[in-house]
Amino acid sequence: MPTVAVCVTPACSASDDGFRDADMTEGFRFEGTMTVVGGGRMGEAIVAGLLKSGVVSAGAITVAEPDAERRETLSTSLGVACVSGAEQALPTSVALIAVKPQIAEAVLEGLSAALADALVVSIVAGFSCARLESLLPVGTAVVRVMPNTPAMVGEGMAVISGGSDATEEEVDLVRALFAQIGRAVVVEERFQNVATAISGSGPAYFALVVDSLARAGVAEGLPREVAQALAIQTMRGTAVLLEETGQHPEALIEGVSSPGGTTIAAIQRLEASGLRAAFADAVAANIKRAEELGS
Repeated sequence: MPTVAVCVTPACSASDDGFRDADMTEGFRFEGTMTVVGGGRMGEAIVAGLLKSGVVSAGAITVAEPDAERRETLSTSLGVACVSGAEQALPTSVALIAVKPQIAEAVLEGLSAALADALVVSIVAGFSCARLESLLPVGTAVVRVMPNTPAMVGEGMAVISGGSDATEEEVDLVRALFAQIGRAVVVEERFQNVATAISGSGPAYFALVVDSLARAGVAEGLPREVAQALAIQTMRGTAVLLEETGQHPEALIEGVSSPGGTTIAAIQRLEASGLRAAFADAVAANIKRAEELGS
């Protein structure tokens, strides 16, 4: 496989916890070509983030999207070449498969021969590396990624696993690319479903929390826009506080909860309502469904 990227600083090595932060990709640049198969919202978000980061040029990316109106939109907004069929943009250094699970198998089988020399990066939900490899020529390097929608604003969380023929350098390349649109962590593939249940689906959970708090505020007389702004900023600030201080969430809860005060009264009601159990059940249900879709 041709060289597709250069790490020009030692910072391109993985950190101990598997994360690659923004400062760890300083000096990184992508020097190959990339074909994005599927011009949906996530494919667009990834391309936009990579272009904004400056690690890849618009001329190096081609998006394959069958819908003519969507091609026009992507070409205008991103400045990248768009084609109706992926075969028109192959061979390529990296092929990012960003299609719906329902059509992924047919798409991969149709492109199989042309992908033999590419690094195949898949964001197809539920498709294991083994399943992807079974649809491609023997020896094709495959890396599985589950990003999430905050990638659209540069705050994504991507979970990455390499297939049997993907080298450490290829996995590291994919991690460096996705770190440009948020954060990225490499995990053993057996943890993909549980990681996805937390980060891949997590934006929906947190949006539900924001909406619930906002609705509660409205019920008590606050204007909707004020209640929602309070909930959103509080969630954002809490996330930053936890990340930057490194404190355990329980410590933060204790710090806000004065003995006999209002916060502890609310926390006790949430605990009595089974909030923790509800999240645990939700994650378990998510994993079960992912296993069903992947079988």
